[in-house]
Amino acid sequence: MTVMTAARTTTPADRPQLGLRERKKIKTREAIRRATYALIEEQGYDATTIEQIADRAEVSPSTVFRYFPTKEDIVLTDEYDAVLLEELRARPADEPWPDSLRHVMHRAVRMGVMEDVEVSRLRTRLMVEVPAVRSRMMESMSSTGRMLCQAIGERTGRDPDSLEVRVYAMSLIGGLMETSLYWAERGHRDDFEDLVDRTLDVLEHGLPNENP
Repeated sequence: MTVMTAARTTTPADRPQLGLRERKKIKTREAIRRATYALIEEQGYDATTIEQIADRAEVSPSTVFRYFPTKEDIVLTDEYDAVLLEELRARPADEPWPDSLRHVMHRAVRMGVMEDVEVSRLRTRLMVEVPAVRSRMMESMSSTGRMLCQAIGERTGRDPDSLEVRVYAMSLIGGLMETSLYWAERGHRDDFEDLVDRTLDVLEHGLPNENP
């Protein structure tokens, strides 16, 4: 999910091969991302412009905007939401919901954060340091939340638009966002997978009586 996964575009071997047009789109998105990350590392977020990104990625500014409506979206957007929701739907029907969720979240960490740790650190650091990035992250949470509500409804038999499902979904997404911020605020010293486990423990069991 966006609050925690790195922007990576490789296609797993067991997934259908993409057509030429889609592969070109992925390459363009990845070129724009790489250019953005490099420029931010060189000169900082605020000094990096869309024109500079386009020049570095060898595309036009209009192409950048076609793929990413804002500069913040370049930092935050990834392709993993749909993939992770597919994996959630694929878990055994009789598996307890918390177990299914924990499996998919661990998969998300390994597939995204741990396979490109430097990018993940940059993204979460920008979430802490740049108000515009953090604000855009908050805006994008509602879209991810709607998708998660649908998946939860399918797995639990509940109405995806019910108050309970909506509260749970947004609590999860908000919790993961806070986990990412906490990780960055502490200089990325903690093991991120352990932090995610602690987050899921709170959602499943409530606030512990003692500090961890």
